[in-house]
Amino acid sequence: MEDSPSKPNFLDRLTSWLSREPDNKEELTELLHAAYEKNLLDADALSMIEGVMQVSEMQVREIMIPRAQMDVVDINEAPEKLLPFIIETAHSRFPAIDGERDNVTGILLAKDLLRLCAEEEVDLRDMLRPAIFIPESKRLNVLLREFRASRNHIAIVVDEYGGVAGLVTIEDVLEQIVGDIEDEYDYDESEDNIIREDENGYRIKAQTEIGDFNETLSATFADDDFDTVGGLVIHAFGRLPKRGETVEIAGFRFLVLRADSRRLHTLRVERLPQTSLL
Repeated sequence: MEDSPSKPNFLDRLTSWLSREPDNKEELTELLHAAYEKNLLDADALSMIEGVMQVSEMQVREIMIPRAQMDVVDINEAPEKLLPFIIETAHSRFPAIDGERDNVTGILLAKDLLRLCAEEEVDLRDMLRPAIFIPESKRLNVLLREFRASRNHIAIVVDEYGGVAGLVTIEDVLEQIVGDIEDEYDYDESEDNIIREDENGYRIKAQTEIGDFNETLSATFADDDFDTVGGLVIHAFGRLPKRGETVEIAGFRFLVLRADSRRLHTLRVERLPQTSLL
């Protein structure tokens, strides 16, 4: 009696699996998830690879900061009047406009304002760096390559008519690959989930549980459908909102402070004034 052929061992199956070439993106995605399930990739590596694949298909308009939410400086303002705004927003680069938001004349680096400490009179126009203008339809992988080649970190997005549609930074693109990138000005993960900023409002993390929110702000939100405040806000929008967008829910106004293309991070919450009925 002849011996039956032995079953392929795990190494043989793995080798056969790795040698299979995907024919399309869906098969490649299946291959990657199978690798994750077999512990050949960890969750972070899988997320980054999927992010790279996503970037090649996304356009600038999908991640740009809209024109209305851009933090800009007007070169017609005296530098000393701009300093409080620059300190408050804590950006390192600002589009510089000449009166109107559609008239972007350059990019102002916050560090260049250090010259104010040494010189009595400074003309902001002399400090401006050239602005890079790109169309809304530019692919993110192409933009990232251009950012690296030109060493620029910010670009002004224009619509088909040449008007300013928004801005995008290299950080915005990289966040599509590696997730949210925090810097020294971002909300400290070690801080409490709910912090009172002033008499009118609180800054909270989107991951704050509904129960904790209710207890601190004397709210009555149900936690049957959503565990976190972020889930509640996303449901109210019907989509993942962008930074600067607001929504009113049951007597509270929620302002998105930080968000990326995947999740909410930080919100500001204010209780709406109650209107008395005569």
